[in-house]
Amino acid sequence: MMAVATIAVALVAVPNEALLRDVIVRTALAQALTPDPHWDLAQRDCAGLIRFSYREAFRTLAPKQLDLGLWHDRTGKPTAFADAETLLAYNFTSLGRDDVALMHVQGGDLLAFRQVAGPDELPVYHLLLAVRSRDKASHELQVVYHPGRADAVVTVGALSDLITEAPLEWHPVPENPAFLGYFRLNEWMNHD
Repeated sequence: MMAVATIAVALVAVPNEALLRDVIVRTALAQALTPDPHWDLAQRDCAGLIRFSYREAFRTLAPKQLDLGLWHDRTGKPTAFADAETLLAYNFTSLGRDDVALMHVQGGDLLAFRQVAGPDELPVYHLLLAVRSRDKASHELQVVYHPGRADAVVTVGALSDLITEAPLEWHPVPENPAFLGYFRLNEWMNHD
């Protein structure tokens, strides 16, 4: 039975990474203009934007991957849904938290924060999608994200604005313990 599953996975065409990244970024940016009606209202939060953008890109470029499950759960099994913590822990790999890691961030990679309000409360994760031109020298890194509130809209801005305009707990700098760093889809880790 295992051989059949291995063959099925091997038959799924792997899309060009650069094209996939472009579609993920365009999909996320489009949500800032007009949210897609196919994006479930109950999933309109930061992780929902990531899932939706990736899902739509795969639907366009590698639809059979969706049949297998785009994400992995805590047990390693493919699944269609993963919350922010599960996305980070089982589907993305940390690039780091410093300026060296930032230099390697590409469009479609993530920035992540983890806030803990109190000792008896569960941590809250916040994910942002990186938007960068392929020519890294010509454009500052942008981010696109959903603030998480039900009435909120998708926001796009320069990464540097988070440092100058956001509260300290949202600064993407190594000195901020809430900043988990930059993350890349596991399947893309051998590419840079």
